[in-house]
Amino acid sequence: MADEKAPKAEKAEKPEAPKKTAGGKRGKKEEAKKAGFAANVEEGLEVKPARLKLRYRKEIVPALMKELGLKNPMEVPRVEKVVVNMGLGEALANNKIMESAVDQLGAITGQKPVITRSRKAIANFKLRENQAIGAMVTLRGDRMFEFLDRLINVALPRVRDFKGISPKAFDGRGNYTLGVREQIIFPEINYDQIEKVKGLNVSIVTSAKNDERGLALLKAMGVPFRS
Repeated sequence: MADEKAPKAEKAEKPEAPKKTAGGKRGKKEEAKKAGFAANVEEGLEVKPARLKLRYRKEIVPALMKELGLKNPMEVPRVEKVVVNMGLGEALANNKIMESAVDQLGAITGQKPVITRSRKAIANFKLRENQAIGAMVTLRGDRMFEFLDRLINVALPRVRDFKGISPKAFDGRGNYTLGVREQIIFPEINYDQIEKVKGLNVSIVTSAKNDERGLALLKAMGVPFRS
């Protein structure tokens, strides 16, 4: 009799591939995106909170509690949002101005701008309804603190013959609006790509109940007001 064939060796089971955890590269990318940082996570850069945000929590809040006589840290005024607006009436005749303004505003703030449009037609200004006349960005969270940090410490000192900003531009509810005549004070702007110097408005919306508390908050954050 022929020898019985030896049973086939059982196939070795393949080791299971390690499952991707939520804390991998994808998780880090989402975390960085939520935080509003431009850090390249794949290169191993860690996501860190905004510098001004950390200083607000550790130094500014205790100082304002003492200065304003507050007992609860939740009563301390805070910056809720920053709105950067650029009006472009010249874009009615030249669409390229609108495109360059959107690119520059996005470079300054690190966020894609929203195009603002006219609500009604005005014949004297040759303005049609729903026509693009400007661009706007609303910043919150870490991006807001990063923008304020760059505005206070980098952009404003680059203004020619800068002597401080006026403390009288509050609206009566603790909100402050700053007018910038030249967008080239921001280091993100490339001089070679500038067709025309444009101005913009920066509105700082706070939770302060009055202008005195709003002024105290912005002073504590380092905003250079004129004495």
